[in-house]
Amino acid sequence: MSNPLFYVGDGELAPASAGTTVVVSGAEARHAAQVMRLSPGERVDVADGSGRRVSGTVRSAAPDRLEVTAETVHDEPAPNPELVLVQALAKGDRDLLAIQTATELGLDAVYPWQAERSIVRWKSGKTGKADKTAKALAKWEAALLSAAKQARRTRVPRTEQVLDGVGVASVCGPGSLVLVLHEDARTSLGEAVAESGLLAGQTVAERRPTGHAVERIVLVVGPEGGLSPAETAALAEAGGHPVLLGRHVLRSSTAGPAAVAVLQQLLGRFGPRT
Repeated sequence: MSNPLFYVGDGELAPASAGTTVVVSGAEARHAAQVMRLSPGERVDVADGSGRRVSGTVRSAAPDRLEVTAETVHDEPAPNPELVLVQALAKGDRDLLAIQTATELGLDAVYPWQAERSIVRWKSGKTGKADKTAKALAKWEAALLSAAKQARRTRVPRTEQVLDGVGVASVCGPGSLVLVLHEDARTSLGEAVAESGLLAGQTVAERRPTGHAVERIVLVVGPEGGLSPAETAALAEAGGHPVLLGRHVLRSSTAGPAAVAVLQQLLGRFGPRT
């Protein structure tokens, strides 16, 4: 069974080495002491959210301070290419469900997208109406952190800027392979990845030139009502590729995680732990 994982701030594990003491505080320490009731001698992992993991044993556990004696320190390289999800806002917290599940499957970053057909609105655009963006973003970030912890990830996906309507096309550009999930697409997700030369085990001869190295794969998932014609056109003009995930039409909450799982398999990332 894997060790329970606790997070500290970015950079706090920089001085850690075998034999040193790592201190976890705040809500993470309270969870360790009061919820998990950890005691001295139990094994835990501590991560900084940016790739460094310390494995060790509990030295002391109190509601305000968890002390861990470090045994090993490991730095996990950043994924290349990284996987990014543009998730349209959806009702019933289905957008939250999407980013949580996608995080457990290996998502690296997420853009909240207030699409033209999104029922949920963060920015009303009406005088006198409160802007719910800051509160909503905090909720998304908490969901990403919780899901990363559940998956024992050393890296917590980051939340990018909120996109609005046709502004979604801004995710396109050099270094990005933008795949727009669309039920009317004729190219499959797998075919698009193969054409970009990213399939695991693909030879140089099998790769088609893309003009630039792919640094990130961006998945665009629309709302319940689908992408508007203007959004579809803007993405296509900017270089986005419409792709089909399968013969079935998936919910907005399901499409993103399903695509992330398929990509992880195509990239050869699903396998035994190392």
